[in-house]
Amino acid sequence: MHPSSSIIRLPWSVQRRLDAAACALLNPRNGRAIDFTRPPGEAALYPPDSLSWHIFKNPVALLIGGIAAVILELAEPAVRTGVWEHSSFRKDPMGRLQRTGLAAMVTVYGARSVAEPMIARIVRMHAKIAGRTPAGVPYSAGDAQLLAWVQATAAFGFAEAYSRFVDPLSEGEFDAVYGEGAPVSQLYGAFGTPRSDAQRRALFDSMRGRLEPSAVIFQFLEIMRETPAFPRPLLWMQRMLVRAAVEIIPEWIRECLGLTEYYGLRSREGWIVKLAGGISDRIVLAESPAAQSCLRLGLPVTHLYA
Repeated sequence: MHPSSSIIRLPWSVQRRLDAAACALLNPRNGRAIDFTRPPGEAALYPPDSLSWHIFKNPVALLIGGIAAVILELAEPAVRTGVWEHSSFRKDPMGRLQRTGLAAMVTVYGARSVAEPMIARIVRMHAKIAGRTPAGVPYSAGDAQLLAWVQATAAFGFAEAYSRFVDPLSEGEFDAVYGEGAPVSQLYGAFGTPRSDAQRRALFDSMRGRLEPSAVIFQFLEIMRETPAFPRPLLWMQRMLVRAAVEIIPEWIRECLGLTEYYGLRSREGWIVKLAGGISDRIVLAESPAAQSCLRLGLPVTHLYA
């Protein structure tokens, strides 16, 4: 990964709107607001020089990677049943996405005294979720193997989206992303998560025969195409970013799920997504968790953009 050549300075009115949009995207209605500037000086679960801090600051990579991760999660029948039957996704898709996004931000950027209790609450919630898949196979949301799949698909989605559409990551940098995330994944109860890209590929290959197509995946894609996630002037890009998410999923999994070329990027759309990803990596969102967490640690708000 190479440092950005320069920070893009926007007119004040445009910058203010983008900051407000970033805040709204991560703050669900009636949810608990998180102040990433506090407590002053307190470290996060990830260090500020980690690749994760750089990747998670980019909203384009986050949206593409998050959608790709959910597609991969829904491809596993036990995870799919748990998500679809025991969450508010169908009734309140945007609220569910906001809560998931905020949890990811707290995990990466939040002070330890905020992140660790939040993770513990999520673990307790998962412990209460159990049932049977439509095929009659029993599952538990607290199962370490299922949690490892969820954590691995999330790490893959964000890293692959950043590498493909923002700034290419080397093999060593991919390894670093997985290595950084493994200890934190254990807090969620996910043991045996990949610590390198080779281990990630091995895990994905081991899922051949377990992943399966489902109408739920296509329902999810429709929700993501139709539920506004961006400010109105940027809504035209949303469907394109959903297609970009499909594009980064390994080819054999796309074929398994029935995600034909129709669901991927159209001709010449790739460069538009790359342009958006590159530009968004050079715009400082002062109200974002990334920038606010830099301030908490006494670093300049531009630390991740230098």
